[in-house]
Amino acid sequence: MDESTTLVPVDEYLTAGVHIGTKFKNGFTDKYVHRSRADGLKIMDTEKIDEKLKVLISLLSRYEPSEFVIMGRRENVKKPIVFFGKLVGCDVFTGRYLPGKLTNASLEDFKEYKVVMVCDPLTDRNILNEAFEQGVFTVGFCDTNNKTEKLDLVVPINNKGKKSMALALMLLAKHYLVNKGVLKESEFTYTLEDFAQE
Repeated sequence: MDESTTLVPVDEYLTAGVHIGTKFKNGFTDKYVHRSRADGLKIMDTEKIDEKLKVLISLLSRYEPSEFVIMGRRENVKKPIVFFGKLVGCDVFTGRYLPGKLTNASLEDFKEYKVVMVCDPLTDRNILNEAFEQGVFTVGFCDTNNKTEKLDLVVPINNKGKKSMALALMLLAKHYLVNKGVLKESEFTYTLEDFAQE
């Protein structure tokens, strides 16, 4: 992998554990698995992780913050996505998702989005199902055991790791704000610790 073109040096990806999968894989995520460790854990290809994060950055940069939302119910992603939402200005859901927010126009908190991102297609399936039904573009951060059939864009990553999701969301926030002209790259002074769950 050419480190001059990756979002961060490969060592930073490895230290954050973005590549550590589960002991299970399926046909949906098989193409992102590089190898299996002796203990059975699947190891994802960091080059493919970097590539997909770049695709997501490019995609999101076409939209205003009011046009996309990120959902994450797992404890390991709550702080990172709230911090991400605060920086970029998008909506964030961390608790129980009440059905109808995307489909029932008579609800007070009804909202239409152009992109819905989920941190885990299984735990965040309610919003994913509604977005899929509405034809909204869907993005999922997926571990090796996730199903991806309702996703338009899969970002392979260790979505159960605290640091791995924090790093992904930090990179997403940084490059989104730079691409939107909100700040210069050198002005983004936030660190992994700012995003990581305590």
